[in-house]
Amino acid sequence: MKQTEVETRVKQVVARLLKVPEAEIKSESDFVKDLGAESIQSLELVASFESEFEIEMDEDAALAVKTVGSAVEFISRILQTEGRLD
Repeated sequence: MKQTEVETRVKQVVARLLKVPEAEIKSESDFVKDLGAESIQSLELVASFESEFEIEMDEDAALAVKTVGSAVEFISRILQTEGRLD
């Protein structure tokens, strides 16, 4: 999997869960301030990312991730550790 595919899939998950048009989601978009995520949705995002990428995320570390770009980097690091990132 390539980093660009990770970014695309993260944006798709965010768009689906937060009901935000994918075109409005940028790397610098803050989940709470820009995309309107509430605390329960943050937990749902973590669960959705785990399901989408078939990974396990440290919940506390994942909840500290505030932007779409940071989420892409966080997930990419996990995939790289597992040898699944090109």
